[in-house]
Amino acid sequence: MRSSLAPGVWFLRAFSRDSWFRGFILLLTFLIYTCYHMSRKPISIVKSRLHQNCSELIRPDNDTHDFNDTTWCSWSPFDKDDYKELLGAVDNAFLVAYAIGMFISGIFGERLPLRYYLSAGMLLSGLFTSLLGLGYFWNIHMLWYFVLIQICNGLVQTTGWPSVVTCVGNWFGKGKRGFIMGIWNSHTSVGNILGSLIAGVWVNQQWGLSFIVPGIITAVVGIITFLFLIEYPEDVDCTPPQHHDDMEKEQDNPEDPGNGPYTNRESVMETAASFSKEQDPEPAAISFLGALKIPGVIEFSLCLLFAKLVSYTFLYWLPLYIFNVARFSAKEAGDLSTLFDVGGIIGGIAAGLISDYTNGRATTCCIMLILAAPMMFLYNYVGQNGITSSIVMLIICGLLVNGPYALITTAVSADLGTHESLKGNAKALSTVTAIIDGTGSIGAALGPLLAGLISPTGWNNVFYMLITADILACLLLCRLVYKEILAWKTSWSRSSGSSLALTHPR
Repeated sequence: MRSSLAPGVWFLRAFSRDSWFRGFILLLTFLIYTCYHMSRKPISIVKSRLHQNCSELIRPDNDTHDFNDTTWCSWSPFDKDDYKELLGAVDNAFLVAYAIGMFISGIFGERLPLRYYLSAGMLLSGLFTSLLGLGYFWNIHMLWYFVLIQICNGLVQTTGWPSVVTCVGNWFGKGKRGFIMGIWNSHTSVGNILGSLIAGVWVNQQWGLSFIVPGIITAVVGIITFLFLIEYPEDVDCTPPQHHDDMEKEQDNPEDPGNGPYTNRESVMETAASFSKEQDPEPAAISFLGALKIPGVIEFSLCLLFAKLVSYTFLYWLPLYIFNVARFSAKEAGDLSTLFDVGGIIGGIAAGLISDYTNGRATTCCIMLILAAPMMFLYNYVGQNGITSSIVMLIICGLLVNGPYALITTAVSADLGTHESLKGNAKALSTVTAIIDGTGSIGAALGPLLAGLISPTGWNNVFYMLITADILACLLLCRLVYKEILAWKTSWSRSSGSSLALTHPR
């Protein structure tokens, strides 16, 4: 019986149980979003298989194409000279639907049980991913089929991000979590790596399995989510995280140097945690305009637009670029492209760690974006001169490109999500997260589309487009960087003043 235990023993038991459940939720949500990204990646690997240089291949004995057909090894309708535009249209069908659906998804995520919402989203995502692969076995050669499936998949994939952020938010309390969330956010790169490796196994044979296998895995994890996801700590008698009373104390102390220049430096997890469904009345959702008025939301949302434009262009077109420029096989190009995501894992963790230490989210993002521009230029011109230079530069590019992207979607959303206008409203967090990621998803849709349109004029022009987007993302943060520098100067002045007061007492 709990009351008969010594206070110290009860604390240790409760702490151990709460920690176990929190670790389980962190791991499960990591696995969930890994599957979401894993199911998006195969299309970029299979692209090089849908259109090939048939003159370099030997015709199989059972080939039924005309002897003079120079596109016999490609998959119609991607066998024509405009294949890059068509592949870009297939990419864009998913990404435009995802961008539009993301703004709506946050609204549904606030009103539906997350366990049902996520489970249904994963099952449908697994279904539509598998349907892309079944196009191979059903011998489908109509463009509208691939476009329609991608639109449906883009819409159902929007169930993922707002839901996992809100769920983790319900479980975790206060504290700087840039480093922890940098590790957790590596699910994006881990999913890309797994999607590339799994798709690469079958890309040169029955490429339909490159979609079907990730689709089945995603659906299975959806079932696991339905069975095991716990939305609130109170549902399993765990101790809820720190509540809003403590947050208000911090906000009422404007002299605290730990507070950032444009918002409080808390975690996305803290905002949701400050709301206890058993103690407080049901909160109203924040309005769209209300979320936009939170300082920093517009700047970081627009920065994420250009950051995701660059990141998703690499996501969807890097394997084809390596295939065409470096002359690797489709499987080798897919495997090599995973190094970009390895760099992304390192970049996300490094960005979170540095921004925690410096208390400068915008400055960290800006510096990484500044360094990314010349690195992309160098990769395009000298990165394919040898396997060693290609490996090193891919990792560095992934680090610098995906670092700001990972930081904005996690720790920066944390800062914005703890603004006083939210009043610890866990329900509102889903909308704020959806607005930030939805704006970024517009860039994710534009990047691959522009790459498909520009690449016929030369890959150099694609990289110039990426460098331009990277510079624009950096410029959008200038105001916030300036405010962070002013905050640092104020903090240093106070520290110097305190040191002088101790050295020369009255």
